[in-house]
Amino acid sequence: MENNSQDMPTGANGQDTKSIDDQWGEALKETGGDQAVKSRKEAAADAARPASFGNLNQESGGMVANLEMILDIPVTVSVEIGRTKMIVRDLLQLGQGAVVELEKLAGDPMEILVNGKLVARGEAVVVNDKFGVKLTDIISLTERINKLK
Repeated sequence: MENNSQDMPTGANGQDTKSIDDQWGEALKETGGDQAVKSRKEAAADAARPASFGNLNQESGGMVANLEMILDIPVTVSVEIGRTKMIVRDLLQLGQGAVVELEKLAGDPMEILVNGKLVARGEAVVVNDKFGVKLTDIISLTERINKLK
């Protein structure tokens, strides 16, 4: 490449005002590399194609019918009967038989959490000598979205 410094416009500090792209473009034209760049771009454009996704069937109400894709994903379901705050000193003094007072009142609904997010409320029941929860209130989608804000 020839050094044509007198042909290049210069700024007040003597530096070239041509963009780097312009300078590279001129260099590629001189070496014939412009065709190689075009052919690489054309090859990339030929290789690119739009993504295709399977059809998702919809039931009335906009619910997606193809739930089979997510049915085997494990989630953690937990039931919270209440919470409290205490200092470490009090926590270390707890022993067998100690009673921890919770903020919720007896009879208040318990919270059912899925992956740490509130989805329902319910009351404790005993089924075959095991504890269970009877759902009394399902949290609506709008209520869950409002809690995120």
